[in-house]
Amino acid sequence: MHDEFLMGNAAIAMGAIASGVNLVAGYPGTPSTEVLETIAKHRSKDTYVEWSVNEKAAMELAAGASYAGARTMVTMKQVGLNVASDPLMSLEYVGIKGGMVILVADDPGPVSSQTEQDTRHYAAFSKLPCFDPSSAQEAYEMVQEAYEYSEQYGTPVFLRPTTRVCHGYASITVKDPDEYITHTPDGFVKDSKHFVIFPRLSYANHAKIEARNEELTHVFSKYSRNKIYPETVEHTSSSSVNESCSRKGIASGGISFTYVMETLKSCNMVRTMKVSTPFPFPEDLAVTFLTGLDEVLCIEELDPVIERELTYICGKYHLPVKIYGKLTHHISASGENTRDSVTQAIRTFLELHNTDTQIVNDPHTSAGGDSSADNSSASDAMASAVPELPIRPPVLCAGCPHRASFYAVKQAMKGRKTIYCGDIGCYTLGNAMPLDMVDTCLCMGAGLNIAQGVGRIEPDTVCFAFVGDSTFFASAITGVVNAVYNQADMTLIVLDNSTTAMTGHQPHPGTGQTMMGEIVAKISIEAVLHGIGVEIVKTVNPLHLIEAVDTIKEVADLPGVKAVIFKSPCIAIVPPNPALHIHDTCIKCKCCITELGCPAIFIEDGKVQIDPSLCTGCGLCSQVCPVHAITGGDDHE
Repeated sequence: MHDEFLMGNAAIAMGAIASGVNLVAGYPGTPSTEVLETIAKHRSKDTYVEWSVNEKAAMELAAGASYAGARTMVTMKQVGLNVASDPLMSLEYVGIKGGMVILVADDPGPVSSQTEQDTRHYAAFSKLPCFDPSSAQEAYEMVQEAYEYSEQYGTPVFLRPTTRVCHGYASITVKDPDEYITHTPDGFVKDSKHFVIFPRLSYANHAKIEARNEELTHVFSKYSRNKIYPETVEHTSSSSVNESCSRKGIASGGISFTYVMETLKSCNMVRTMKVSTPFPFPEDLAVTFLTGLDEVLCIEELDPVIERELTYICGKYHLPVKIYGKLTHHISASGENTRDSVTQAIRTFLELHNTDTQIVNDPHTSAGGDSSADNSSASDAMASAVPELPIRPPVLCAGCPHRASFYAVKQAMKGRKTIYCGDIGCYTLGNAMPLDMVDTCLCMGAGLNIAQGVGRIEPDTVCFAFVGDSTFFASAITGVVNAVYNQADMTLIVLDNSTTAMTGHQPHPGTGQTMMGEIVAKISIEAVLHGIGVEIVKTVNPLHLIEAVDTIKEVADLPGVKAVIFKSPCIAIVPPNPALHIHDTCIKCKCCITELGCPAIFIEDGKVQIDPSLCTGCGLCSQVCPVHAITGGDDHE
């Protein structure tokens, strides 16, 4: 064993490698992405890794490998689980052979997601066991235990870290390579009564699943990571604790539990329950925890899962305990919990405020140090004196070809009744002013079908759907098929920047490289569109503004389904051109700013300036300037 300083996602990856994982598949999505990337970097030569075309494909691939006895992992974020839910719901009824861990990283906040959905509900819905780590160290150890439970009970299991576990760093203790498990798959054994799902089989297996999960409620009550603090529930009296605190408890899980324990430095004084397996819930342990208490505060992300379970258990066992949390508005119903919000909630619940702060210590005070009311007040005053950070909304990068693509369509459609249906990716930022080119954004690939729906109701609207190259392969192809088959009238804009930019520039079927580093034939988006039945497909560089505008004007008024592929690489994967500069002939009309919103262009001392450290020399602003006062870079004139 040795110590390493690792990101939580890297810790999960190293835990999977130590477990002898044979196959890993996933689709990139923050905050999960680094798990698969780390496994790809440190894997053994016998471990197969791939970025699948989407989460559904990844789930089914891992299921097949698991049928053959392999230990597998599937990685995704919470919205990706929606895509994978079709095979997931049936897979539980079929079961697996080799251990299968479904890593779903939830994104409270959300920091970079469409939703704040809670995977613990999916665990209950799909009847799959769920493990909820509270730290990088625990995530490393828990993924190894998850494989053991998966194989013991013949079921896939969830590992559900949240953003702060995934992206937090810590020094953790990991195994040496000679301690890793070598897992050898024993191969697929034909058994249609097992692997072919039929209604009668589902009915029989459903009963087995319910019985298994009932057993797991007892098994998980003895699982070492579900725990009551202090380890004996009897409370010793202490003059430093309010009398009422001895009959109050706190229940928590995940990163919120870490915040609770950081707040409760003298944790022996407040009974606390850690829930590491929210489903099946450790019911026996919960009864032990609740017995003798009057009130319990539940602190968790994102939904009141622990709170509802404890409320149910109180009713089932006739325990006179009041349960507080999100449902009672003692904890925020949305957003992340933070160290500060948890501390404040505990202070209020324990009626401590600025007194008895031996329990709720300042984060800069050691666990054994004294903390007075004056110190607490000083700490609060310092916190209130810290100025708020300036608001920095996300924007398209300087030189991003998507800015040129949006601008070309906007110029071509001036004065027309239009709708611009967007998608998930960097290009969602096209909604910001001054571009204002994203009217709808639902989920990956949805823009295509939304545009068709609007077009059916408003035939006089010119309908556009924007989609990135990675998303085209992941979830947009079926939308194009639907449009062609049902004779829609719309224009598809494919923003092809030759990578999966938003999640870290991962390869996809159009890049010609796999996650294993193999060079393969690129799948042509143009050829796919022609194969589907789209007859008019134009490819143009959006940074050639006049050509791009003319192409849109030509295509938009043609009947049926048309496509324009705006092809220009992401500025992060190609060397920049020399920066542009502004001449004294500038008339200060500010068109370059008000039309494009490029972060490299700014005003200083009343003059328009270009920041050479940001400018990539794309040349778009030089084509917009009415007096040609901007030159240099990649000259498109």
